[in-house]
Amino acid sequence: MARYTGPSCRQCRRENMELYLKGDRCYTDKCAIKRRNYPPGQHGQSRVKVSAYGVQLREKQKVRRIYGLLEKQFRSYFVEADRQKGVTGENLLSLLERRLDNVVYRLGFASSRSESRQLVRHGHFVLNGRKVNIPSIQLKVGDVIELREKSKKIVSINESLEAVVRRGIPQWLEIDKEAFKGNLKGLPVREDITTPIQEQLIVELYSK
Repeated sequence: MARYTGPSCRQCRRENMELYLKGDRCYTDKCAIKRRNYPPGQHGQSRVKVSAYGVQLREKQKVRRIYGLLEKQFRSYFVEADRQKGVTGENLLSLLERRLDNVVYRLGFASSRSESRQLVRHGHFVLNGRKVNIPSIQLKVGDVIELREKSKKIVSINESLEAVVRRGIPQWLEIDKEAFKGNLKGLPVREDITTPIQEQLIVELYSK
């Protein structure tokens, strides 16, 4: 499947905010947006007037990049969110947050979503006792995710678990670090998502 393989920091600079795509590096002075706080490219420092459509588009692109999704995948999530009862924007964020790769990242098993996606793809986790390798699996309340026994000695995973206090674990998740196990104790609500996202702009964009 096609996927962006260019510089991660370029995406943060384009969206003018830290997307934390490179894990721990984003918390240091090496973070590109701290050193060059303007869009990439030849005309990055020039003033550009952005239309209402441009603002909506940038918000959609930002959220896509945060969760590492392609346009077709992202739009299918929007269609599903629009089909569900409730507020479409909040439904969309809930669906994105409950992806397996995102939950692995939120629990602290990985320092970034791209790393968590790779860990899931390589079969390092079991979900409710069964081995899984599909990052897009939607988790439900009560689901238990656990690191496989042979994977508990991986240095990067242990380092990520130690550093997770820096960003914190959402209230809708629970983790047992000693057992390398976590579970979904509730559904994510809008207040749990601290990333600056204006989901209403995305709804307006797709509703045109």
